Formats: sequence, C-alpha cells, structure tokens
Amino acid sequence: MSISQIHKQLIGKEFSCKEMVQGFLGEIKEKDKDIHAYLEIDEAGAMKQAEEVDAKIEKGEEITGLTGVPIAIKDNILTEGFKCTAGSKILENYKAPYDATCIQKLRGAGAIFLGKTNLDEFAMGSSTENSAFGPTKNPHDQERVPGGSSGGTAAAVGAGMCAAGLGSDTGGSIRQPAAFCGVVGFKPTYGAVSRYGLIAMASSLDQVGPLANSVEDVRIIFDAIRGKDMFDATSLDLENAKPKAESLKIGVPKEYFGEGIDPEIKKSVEKAIKKYEENGAKIEEISLPHTDYGLAVYYIIMPSEVSANLARYDGIRYGLSKDADNLLDTYIKTRHNGFGAEARRRIMLGTHVLSSGYYDAYYLKAQKVRTLIKQEYEKAFSQIDVIMTPTTPTLPFKLGDKTKDPVSMYLSDIFTVGANLAGLPAVTIPCDWTEKEGKKLPVGLQIIGPQKSDHKVLDVAEMFKS
Repeated sequence: MSISQIHKQLIGKEFSCKEMVQGFLGEIKEKDKDIHAYLEIDEAGAMKQAEEVDAKIEKGEEITGLTGVPIAIKDNILTEGFKCTAGSKILENYKAPYDATCIQKLRGAGAIFLGKTNLDEFAMGSSTENSAFGPTKNPHDQERVPGGSSGGTAAAVGAGMCAAGLGSDTGGSIRQPAAFCGVVGFKPTYGAVSRYGLIAMASSLDQVGPLANSVEDVRIIFDAIRGKDMFDATSLDLENAKPKAESLKIGVPKEYFGEGIDPEIKKSVEKAIKKYEENGAKIEEISLPHTDYGLAVYYIIMPSEVSANLARYDGIRYGLSKDADNLLDTYIKTRHNGFGAEARRRIMLGTHVLSSGYYDAYYLKAQKVRTLIKQEYEKAFSQIDVIMTPTTPTLPFKLGDKTKDPVSMYLSDIFTVGANLAGLPAVTIPCDWTEKEGKKLPVGLQIIGPQKSDHKVLDVAEMFKS
C-alpha cells in the first residue's frame, strides 16, 4: 500500500493502526532473519505508537498523511530511544541522546519508527558488506548485495518490511541501493534537508533522503522533512517550482553510455528514455566531459572530510574505549579495534591527501575540478530541464565479488557521485527488470535536475508511469 492508501484506510477504519503495524512486524520476523536489513527493532515502541494513533482516530481527531505510517531509519540518523551505531563497533552501544531534525519532523507528523537499518560502516561502501554487524542481502536474490551504503533501508522497503524509509547519500548511497532493490530513492538538493543529527561522513556531500515504493511516497516524506533548520547552517528553503508550459527537454550525456556499462542496463535505460520521447519530451544528447574525473575527485574530497569527521572517535568522549598505558596508545588501540578496514582505509587516504606537501597536489586540485563539474552541469541546465542516466553501471553483484578489490567497488558510484559534487537533486526509479541466473533483477533510471529543482525532478519521475 502507498502512504496515501494507508492514510485513507486508517481514517476509514478498514483496519486499525495496531493491526497494520503487527503486519509489518510479522513481515520483519519472517523475512529479516535471512535478509538482515534491521539492526534494531522496537516492537514495543511501535505498538505503543500505533495504539495512540488508533485512539486519535477513534476520537475523531485530525491526523496527518504520515500519521501511523511505519518507517525504517538508517542507523546513522539519531533517533532518541534507539541505538545509533553507524554500522561500526566504535559506536556499538551508543544510544542517541536526541532526535535528528528530520526525525523530529517525522515524529511530529505521527510516523511510526519500526527500527534502525543496516549500513556500510559510517556509510562507507556500495554493498552494505562493510557493516560491523554483518551484510544485508538483496530481497530479490539473497546471493546478491542490496547496494550501499543505505542497503538496509532499501532492502527493508523492497521486501515490504516497512512502508518507506530514510537513508543518507554522500556519493550515491540512497540511489544505488534503491536501484539494486527495485525501489525509488531520492537525494535532495544539498541543504534541502537538515543534516543535524546525521552522523557526519563527508559534510560537504552528505544529504538525508527518502526511499519508498513510489515517487508519490518519496515526495510525501521529502515534503515532511525538508526546510531550513537553525541547527544546520547549510540548510535552505525550497520553493515549489512552477511547471513550464513548453515540452520537457531531457539531456542524455554520452559519457554515461560508453564502456563499462552492462548491455542490459544500457538497453533498459534507453528504452525508458524513449518512452519519455513518445510522450512528447524532446531528447538531446549532451556532453559532460569532466564525468571521467568525477570519481577521482570524489575519492579525494570524501576521504579528506572523513579523516576530519572521524577524528572525534578517540575513546575519550564517547563510544568504544580501550585502555592503554598512555593517551596516544589509548587512541591507537581504540581506533584500531573500533574501525573496520574500509573506515581505516579512508581515514588514511584522507590524512595523506591533507598532509603537508600533498594538499595542493591532491585536495586543492580536486576542489578546482569539482568547481568545473558544477559549472558543466549549470551550462547543461541552461539548455535542458533534466538529465537522464543509468543509476548504476551493473546489476546487483554477488556477495563477496568486490570486497577484495576496493577500486572495483568504488566504480559502483561512477554515475551517482556527480550529483553530490554539484549539490544537485537526483532520483532513481525502477524502469525495468532483467533476468540473471533465473532471478529477476531491477534496473534503475536516474533523473538529475538543477539545484533547488527537487519538485520538478520528482514531477518528471512521476511521468514515467503514465
């Protein structure tokens, strides 16, 4: 059921909120022992919230469109009353002392939080295999990954273990797992949703966003959580963009359809774009020549910010602490035992890039190329409304296939990092299904728009079903 259907049927008393929540908890009990999408489930809390919703409906009180809707939360978003591990041993027993702004807004709208979902440690990864608490599996083929880092939320939505969920996207961490799990995933304009209460990975790239089974549901959640926040200086207000009278102009960058893309994905995405053309859209091939540098730029800027943000986990203030004979050894022992291999790799990369003698050669140069990438998008959007690309270069890969080759894993983000580097809104929608080894696997179409055109991007995504 969609969020609007849940709302109508709750008001119409076709079922109680308690019955619905019990149904979702039943799905979790049945499926999650195999999929491992959740790290923590709050059965008692969810049932208590459901009873409160039922009492409101019984009294005839007005409820919002999100009241009673069961939602899953990625475990790097602080939710009071829940642990918040960020998928890391260093925060294994850390309990959130307050609500993130997006959680506060959802709580105010009456949403029910079923639990916290699995992720790559500190949101670093493209497969949810880097979690300190074990990998999540793809609901459509449990031998394959669900994508990452928001793989737990994507798998929970894809398996029907929640109505919708929240993830975070630093270089594709909402869109890539959404594409792998056959659901809709939306990364808003940078700043459109407050990052207050999101455990920071790379602060100039991170963005909270929704995952759901339809564009309509994604929009409902986005509208509930967006807006300026006094606790996040980078946050901003969006105006609802007025649709243009003329026909839609879609840019298709030739760089996204070259070598390295799975032929089945290329065929499916081209077919989806053709459908837009048949419905009156104008298709124009464009060039984004700096696309080839996007991944290199991302993997310089992101680890640099990681090395700064993860310095706070020192064993002194909170989280895991390993005693040693002196302060330096306490730091070393704590961080060695608390951080996994991927987190350590990125901290070391970032520290090296920022070190004396390398800062200008790597970090400064990467920031200059980031500016060129941003300018390239701005130039393209002066001629077109949106850009359409594949979300991922491959179908969901098998568990263990890329864990020993970090560069191969990083290539999973090649089509998604550009939107983060430029701070653009981007959504992925399932546009096709293709068979692989007897299992049907989803293909994602990515739609990217100019900054602050979030509603336009969602409008264009909704057109696909028509």
